[in-house]
Amino acid sequence: MSRPRGTVATVVVAILALVWLFPLAWALLNSFRDYGYTQANGYLSFGGWTLDNYRQSWEQGRFGLHFKNSVIITVPAVLLTLWLSSMVAFVLARFSYRFNLTLLGIFLAANLLPPQALLIPVFRLFREIPLPLFMSDSGSMLNSFWSLILVNTAFQMGFCTFVLSNYMKTLPHEIYESAMLDGASVWRQYWQLTMPLVRPALAALATLQVTWVYNEFFWATVLLQQGDKFPITSALNNLRGQFFTDTNLVAAGSVVVALPVLVVFFALQKQFVSGLTLGSTKG
Repeated sequence: MSRPRGTVATVVVAILALVWLFPLAWALLNSFRDYGYTQANGYLSFGGWTLDNYRQSWEQGRFGLHFKNSVIITVPAVLLTLWLSSMVAFVLARFSYRFNLTLLGIFLAANLLPPQALLIPVFRLFREIPLPLFMSDSGSMLNSFWSLILVNTAFQMGFCTFVLSNYMKTLPHEIYESAMLDGASVWRQYWQLTMPLVRPALAALATLQVTWVYNEFFWATVLLQQGDKFPITSALNNLRGQFFTDTNLVAAGSVVVALPVLVVFFALQKQFVSGLTLGSTKG
């Protein structure tokens, strides 16, 4: 690219980045401002700085309880999704048989259907599946964390299987031939040979999965019937008033809710980037 075109491209990208960041920066700014002050002086003014929005949002939204619920849902769902997807991807990448592509298509089918189309059948199915009372207060899959864990796992497995299978296909076949000559079983090839090699891809997918499962809102409102079990995203509804909504309070709550995802992203940023780019230059 010539220098003038490069300069134009840089300016365009910078403008798009500012447009994308402006709502986030504006919400962060107003989360530190008093609602009464902004109502009296307008949102274009400066002043009315306070930290009470964060304290009030934490107490009114009961974020401590709902953060715990999100951890109970997100961690098992992400681990189960990556584990099952890696096993399916290993079979698809290492063994060639007649229904190879068919199996991959079945796992991808879950990503092609909108969740709203499956709302009624999933709701009725989970209502009929019994669970012991120590696993579910309702005696069924409804109103239990297990329902959200299984739904998120089912909907995310297709994408993870697709990514991991393509990643595993780039691994040299010679290492598997050497492993077979040394007497390594299929399970040992998967667990001790393949899994360490696909760690960057697993880290990248873990970052995406934590973001998607943690921010999931639709299935939580459908499958959970008690407010004490709602994840943190659903708890933002507790910050809405009956007659008006304190937007500064909601902004503070949204910042608090977004912090765990940002921590996970920055903690796995190096692995996330390497997982996306590794293998991109292979023929």
